[in-house]
Amino acid sequence: MAIPWRMQLSVFSYIVKQKFLKNPRYPLVLMLEPLFACNLECAGCGKIQYPSHILRKRMSPEECFRAAEECGAPIVSIAGGEPLAHAEIGAIVDGLLLRGKYIYLCTNAILLEKNLDRFTPSSQLIFSIHLDGLEKTHDRMVCREGVYKTAIAAIRLAKARGFNVMTNTTVFLGEKPAEMREFFQQMTELGVDGMMLSPGYAYERAPRQELFLRREQTRDLFSKMLEGWRQKGWRFNHSPFYLDFLEGKRDYDCTPWGNPLRNIFGWQRPCYLQQDGYAATFRELLETTDWSKYGHASENPKCANCMTHCGFEPSVVADAFSGPNKFLELVRDIASVKKAQKRGGLSPVPTSLS
Repeated sequence: MAIPWRMQLSVFSYIVKQKFLKNPRYPLVLMLEPLFACNLECAGCGKIQYPSHILRKRMSPEECFRAAEECGAPIVSIAGGEPLAHAEIGAIVDGLLLRGKYIYLCTNAILLEKNLDRFTPSSQLIFSIHLDGLEKTHDRMVCREGVYKTAIAAIRLAKARGFNVMTNTTVFLGEKPAEMREFFQQMTELGVDGMMLSPGYAYERAPRQELFLRREQTRDLFSKMLEGWRQKGWRFNHSPFYLDFLEGKRDYDCTPWGNPLRNIFGWQRPCYLQQDGYAATFRELLETTDWSKYGHASENPKCANCMTHCGFEPSVVADAFSGPNKFLELVRDIASVKKAQKRGGLSPVPTSLS
């Protein structure tokens, strides 16, 4: 199953509306964390270090619905923690679907097979499976053997039952470009509907700080990993402009309000990656956060090496909609990728704008 074209149309229409209304700041994706608890303790994660009383907290379905309505973004990415460990995750997903949202349900897939019956295949629902590379690399990064095989089995089952399935890969220092290229090829051949990837952000709470890339290291590594990707027909769920950015071919500053985070504490300032306090409402987040303190241009040391998709894909969207010539450039780029997928015998998968 290809990535639903209706999602692309919905995002496009939403952006055009925001431009027409002349909104200077608008969200594209609501990052929703209804819990921090997880069944893994990954080396690069900053969530599971919280004390046990915090890890027991859960957002209710009603809180999740209210966050989606406040924010208004067409897409909701449900993360955590492990969302499938939330006893009411089925109700949360169903309620967001009824509200017309497109959902990325992010999971490490350990619980996916036994929970798959809680969900119904829908053009609005995508399972986003955490895979940080091939088997040895992934199991090393999640600090448990056998997780990769479990995830691959879950992908096959979900695809067989008609679900949209993507992978979500975080890249750390020391990864081998050749291995990552093999991973991209294998996931494409497995039939995933898209691949998302991002350099890891140096969470202050993460136990392995030596894993994180500096900006120049990111550009060097990704330029080798992604060399010639357009001709390969690999199914990335990113704008080609964002992949160019990772390779050092384009330069953007961050758009931290583009993918706002609502979690068990409230609306996190300024973004999914940093914790500089919380707002009670989305409007308060937008109107009372000093956005000039964030992004590369701010010289904030916490932002210096960040190139993650949650901050920079919204910047790419702003660039793409900055004028007709830029938009046509993106459209032509996406069309060339689709042609390469056809030449490789793959069903063309639309590349996401957000």
